Amino acid sequence: MIAAEENPYIFIDDNAQLMVKTLKNNKQLFAKDRELFEDKIKEIFEPMIDFRRISASVMGKKYYTQASKAQRVEFVTIFKDSLLDTYAETLAQWDDQAINTIFLDYSASPELKKIEIRQELNTGDSIYPIIYKLRRADESWAITNIIINGVNLGLTFRNQFRALADEHKGDVSLTIDNWVSDAGNAGIDE
Repeated sequence: MIAAEENPYIFIDDNAQLMVKTLKNNKQLFAKDRELFEDKIKEIFEPMIDFRRISASVMGKKYYTQASKAQRVEFVTIFKDSLLDTYAETLAQWDDQAINTIFLDYSASPELKKIEIRQELNTGDSIYPIIYKLRRADESWAITNIIINGVNLGLTFRNQFRALADEHKGDVSLTIDNWVSDAGNAGIDE
């Protein structure tokens, strides 16, 4: 991962370009050593995300307040692993895609605590919009949601959690124990 950056546009773009470079340099690794490939992706992506905040949002207020502290911590761990695995698997299917960040003048409002950064994923055949929602934590930024081609991953995961909780009659432990993230192809058809 690129070191923490005060400018959120540079933070997202530098890490996105590092991700593209890592994918291109390790194209064959997914078939040979999937775990090592996923570790390379996670090394970049994991520090960029505020998993505690996203996990609380995925659980929703009702289940978050109902859950014990231990259950919350457990869900953060399970959610993080499932999201990173899904993300790495999706990225393994990339070929010669390019990611372009749409830079806006950040110097006019450096006091912002929340911001949206837009990118375009160019697959050669199609261009897919990506929106990162970020929140400032001290002097650095962290991702709190991603919307890919109109698919709001935070909302998708929240709906999955709620459906799973309904299936388990509101039992938070059973819901957490049976969690499997499923963002599908996140709206990107190849």
